[in-house]
Amino acid sequence: MGDLLLVRHGETEWSLSGKHTSHTDLPLTTRGEEQATSLAPLLSGRTFAQALTSPLDRAIRTARLAGLTGTSTDPDLHEWDYGGYEGITTAEIHRTRPGWDLWTDGVPPGPEGRLGETPEQVGERADRVLARLEKSLIGDDGDVVLVAHAHFLRVLTARRLGLAPADGRLFQLATGTVSRLSTEHGRPVIAEWNRHA
Repeated sequence: MGDLLLVRHGETEWSLSGKHTSHTDLPLTTRGEEQATSLAPLLSGRTFAQALTSPLDRAIRTARLAGLTGTSTDPDLHEWDYGGYEGITTAEIHRTRPGWDLWTDGVPPGPEGRLGETPEQVGERADRVLARLEKSLIGDDGDVVLVAHAHFLRVLTARRLGLAPADGRLFQLATGTVSRLSTEHGRPVIAEWNRHA
């Protein structure tokens, strides 16, 4: 049975400043590129039955710098659609909506058809990804690695562990890290979290 490795992309200017970043496809910072490159030793020596990335360049670039080859993009690995809160920090949101919480309150619609997503909608995407990976995870062809984004991977972790999508709030995920979901006695577990070189 294979492990599920989760790679959060390296740092961008907006991840550094805490701005919600979904569709805005910023490049990695110099530090973000260094973070991504430093992940190569953590991923080398493993056989991957599947290697998937978000379609956004910051994830694709991280995968390449981390030494992953033969990756495919999966649109369901896209970051949470933050709607009208794209490019805004939580502190800025709290000025007009004190107590706002992404995990319980969701986001307002944004421009250009960016409707935003609820935790449940992100959870539906995560469930689709996990369903497609199930055959690879129970097979003997190696591990599966996903290169994507913090909030999406946190929701996916919650769903893999049998939790509600909003329970992703329990799993802080730093840029340029590898986390590993494995199994123990047939049940999904967190084996490693936020590992970096």
